[in-house]
This record gives sequence, C-alpha cells and structure tokens, in this order.
Amino acid sequence: MSQSSHQVQTLGPDHVPAVVDVMCESFFEYPVMRYVLGSPPDYEEQLRTMVTFFVMARVHRGETLLGVADLGVADAANLSGAALVSYPGRTEAPPALSELQEITWGKLGSQARSRYDAFGKACGPIGVDVPHIHLNMIGARRSAQGKGVGRALMEAVHHISQSDEQSQGVSLSTEREQNLPLYAHFGYKIIGSATVSPQLTTWGLYRPDPAK
Repeated sequence: MSQSSHQVQTLGPDHVPAVVDVMCESFFEYPVMRYVLGSPPDYEEQLRTMVTFFVMARVHRGETLLGVADLGVADAANLSGAALVSYPGRTEAPPALSELQEITWGKLGSQARSRYDAFGKACGPIGVDVPHIHLNMIGARRSAQGKGVGRALMEAVHHISQSDEQSQGVSLSTEREQNLPLYAHFGYKIIGSATVSPQLTTWGLYRPDPAK
C-alpha cells in the first residue's frame, strides 16, 4: 500500500483501544483538544473520551482506520502510528453513533460541546466541492516521530483515494501553522482558513489525485 518501509495495516473495531492510545499521545496538546476541553483536572480522561468518540465514529460509519505496527501485529503495545479516514457525503450517522454522541457530550459537558460546535461551524465554509476522502486524524507516538511513520500513513491515504473510483482527492485540516509546509510537501494546497477564537485558527487543505 505504501512505498515506505513501514507496513500500513487496515484496522478493525478490535484495534480501537490501540488507535485511541496513539491519538491521545499524539494530540495531547493539540489546539483543538485544548480549545474544546480546556484544562480540567481530569483532562487526560476527558481527552480519551473525546478521542474515543472520534475513532468510534469511523467504526460506526464503516469507514477506515489505518495503523503502523512495530512488530507486525497491531495492538496497544506496539502500534506506533494511526490515521482515521472518512468518506464525506457517502454515509449517514447510524443510531448507535448518535447515542454515543449524546453519551460523550454528557460526560464532557455542555460548555465543551458548545465550543466543539463553534469549531465545527467555523470549519463549515471550508469545503471541497468534488467527491473526495477526508483525513480526519493522523498521529504517531513520540518515540516514532521522525521515523517515516507519518509518511507511510499519508502515502496509504493517498493510495486509498487513487484506488477509489468516487474520489478525486484528499482533504484535511490543521490547527498548527507550522504543519502547513509539511502538507505542502505532500502536495496539499490551502483552500481556506477560519478564526475560531483568538487562540485557534484552522486551515483547510486539499490534494487532488493525479489523473486516473
């Protein structure tokens, strides 16, 4: 699936805890997480609750979880990187996902939900008007950063889009300005930005597939 030396695997529901572990470590201080959750005493627990919802949203919709495992088997002990991929406009939220959403925000509270909704509203106008796939989250453990794990996952996501007859490219967003040159290196261009708060700006990016 990838030209990298790392093997990228398609993961299933049994791998959700391992994917959540990777994302919680990778996104611990990510601007969106801090904006939505703030700095409560139980921040780590709340982060895990929110990230679990993000991962399970892909599972409930039948979308894609990807992972790179150090020892060839994806589990919580050796999963070094992961990515979440969605297919905008193709699936509706099943009842189980709607139920999980209410449970999640019941745990995180109304203020966190309001901030998350504000973030989603700000991102709304930044969209792609052709069929595509979306890279929701991509992360690597600190011990694996700088070792090609992220590149392997990005290449795998691009391969998924190029192999999908309905997709014309890959979209993503970032809330760290220093990430923009990295994504430009992979062929992404900025399609818009929005200021969510004085401390939070989001950039939407898109990479069209090579001609099929």
